[in-house]
This record gives sequence, C-alpha cells and structure tokens, in this order.
Amino acid sequence: MPSYVTSITCSRCNWRCDPGTIQNLCPVCASPLLVDYDLEAIDRAVTKQSIAQRPPTMWRYEEFLPVPDPRQIVSLGEGFTPLIAVGSALTELGLPNLWVKDDGLNPTGSFKARGASCGISMAKALGIKAVALPTAGNAGGAWSCYGAAAGIAVHVAMPEDAPAINHLECKLYGAQLTVVKGLISDAGKLIAKGIRENGWFDAATLKEPYRIEGKKTLGLEIAEQMGWQMPDAILYPAGGGVGLIGIWRGLLQLQAMGWVKGNLPRLIVVQAEGCAPIVKAFREGKAISEFWEGASTFSSGLRVPKALGDFLVLQAVRETGGTAIAVSDADSGAMMQLLARRTGIFAAPEGAATLTAAAQLREQGVLAPNDRVVLINTGTALKYQEALEQICN
Repeated sequence: MPSYVTSITCSRCNWRCDPGTIQNLCPVCASPLLVDYDLEAIDRAVTKQSIAQRPPTMWRYEEFLPVPDPRQIVSLGEGFTPLIAVGSALTELGLPNLWVKDDGLNPTGSFKARGASCGISMAKALGIKAVALPTAGNAGGAWSCYGAAAGIAVHVAMPEDAPAINHLECKLYGAQLTVVKGLISDAGKLIAKGIRENGWFDAATLKEPYRIEGKKTLGLEIAEQMGWQMPDAILYPAGGGVGLIGIWRGLLQLQAMGWVKGNLPRLIVVQAEGCAPIVKAFREGKAISEFWEGASTFSSGLRVPKALGDFLVLQAVRETGGTAIAVSDADSGAMMQLLARRTGIFAAPEGAATLTAAAQLREQGVLAPNDRVVLINTGTALKYQEALEQICN
C-alpha cells in the first residue's frame, strides 16, 4: 500500500517536515501538528464503490490514514460503528431526522480505540518502544490495550477519581499506571516529567499527529453511512476536542475530492456546565479558552479544564456556522435513561449530553424540525458505574 501522506504541518505557523520522522509538537511554535495528504492521488487510487466492498472497520479508509505498510496496522476491529436512527423513538424532541453514532461499540468501549489504533500503529511503524500519556480515563484504557497488542510499553497517569474501570483496564493490559490527586492537567505534569527523565514518546492529546487521524474516520463513516450526503449538524461532546477536529478535517477532505453532497454540517460543541472552557470562549468571541478552575462533572471525559487544540475546535465551530452549549449533569443523566429505555442505546454520560443539547437547541430554534442531526456517543455506559449508580438510585 503506498502512503499518500505528503507532509506533517503545523496547525499554526505552517512549519513542515517530511513524513516518517518522529514528531511531537511543532519545534517552532509548540502547536499541534497535522497530517496532509495527496487527495488527488487518493481519488485516483480508490472509489466510494471499492471502499464499500472492504471489511467494516475504520481501516477501510486506509488511503486516508498515515500508516505506510498494512503489516504495521494494529487493529482489533475498531470503527464502522452503527449510525442508529432514533428520531421516531424520541418524537417529543421534534427532530425526526436524528441519528446516534454509537462509538460505545468499539473495542475498549469508547471512540478512543480509533485514535489508539492509529497512534499505536504509527508508533510501531516509527520504531517507538514506549509511549506515555495523561488521561481522563478512556484514552488510557485504549492506548494500554493497543500497546499490549503491539508489544509497546504504555505509561499512563490518571486522576484518582476517574471511573474505577479505567484504572483496572490499564492494569489488566499491563500498562504502568500512576494515579494522581487532581485533574487531567495534573496528570499531564507528571507525564511530562516522566518523558523528560525516561525518553518515552509523548502520546498526549494532540502532542503527536496521529491520534487525530484515527478520530477522523468518524467523519468518513458518517458520510458513507448517510449515502455520501452531508448531515445538517453534528453534536460532539468535547473534552480535548480531538474527535471534532478530526471529523472537520475528514469532511473537508471528502468535500475537496467531490465525494460528498451538500455543505459541511454545523459542528456543535457540547460540554458540561461544571467544565465548559470552550463554550465560554465561543460565547465571548475568543480564539482560545482559559483554564477552567474547579472543573467538576460526572462526565469524566468532559473534565478537561484546558484543551491544547481549543483554537482548532473553535475554528471548526465558527467556520461551519456551529455553536457551543453547556448542559447539566442532571439533564445528561436523564437522557442516559431516556436513550436506554426508548432506543436500547447504553450511552456514556458524554454521549447523553449531546441529546440534552439537541433538545435544548431545538427548543431555542437553533435546530430546525427537518434538520438531519447526528449525535456522537463516545462510549458505553458500562464504563461509568459510578455515574450509573447516581442515576439509577
């Protein structure tokens, strides 16, 4: 399989380097690096029809991904999760054309499997022997899992009050887990120290260019599953926001190739009221967010007080005519129950937050009755026993 990657490019200053070199942040301005592709060459090499004949995993889009040799792909069947129509089961919302992209059905129970599969595959391709990352929970489990499958050592730091299952899965996969008192930002400081002292590869959110490429496949799948017709809006629960940036970039690539019909969907950020730095920045017209003091929410994946790629998230939202909204834990908990009882979808709190947001945006008139709306459920509620106990008792 030839590689269609043309360069690794800084998201701010446009510094470039050749693919195949080990990179973290931009050496000039310390911003995230992104992967660029020869889209014309991809268009000549593959068609929508040929992709449809491939196995139902995210690697059906291998030309859109950076791994240069298929023998280096570390896959457990991640991706191509179902896009489930739920509008007829939730008629009171007034959104008959409503779908849930259920990424809780991925290996490790969350959409983090996408980024881990691509990130670990590239680590293997580049000869990296050990990676390290801070996590709010699910990313640690996913990278531990795929690291084990690849024979790559994984070092994880995680808040002590992250869901207990996230602690246990890291240990089960053989990762070195350090539990910290505090938030993911505190875990990040500990990992940074370990990287300086031990030479581990930094696999933190957006501190390497490949996790986002795995997340990008969410956008590619939504396009294919909707008949290569753009939806009107996609609601995404944003902690670090990598998935939203990935969806945006993936859909832009498809649009540039002429593979999709319609305008880009409005990208809508959903955060928790107890930790909403990107929502606050959006409302205030700022290009970056401020650190959110005292971050608190039972949606552990949304408890990210400052995202490295916040400026890219805000750019994606504004350029697509989207918006940003914060919702309460109580409302998200109620929507977890509603989804489970009406649709059979066992959504994580983060995923249920998007349904809460959709209901509120419909009431406000931001979403219209005929809008084709996709909600991203990022994980299964099976990984949130503590949140389930709050909701069900």
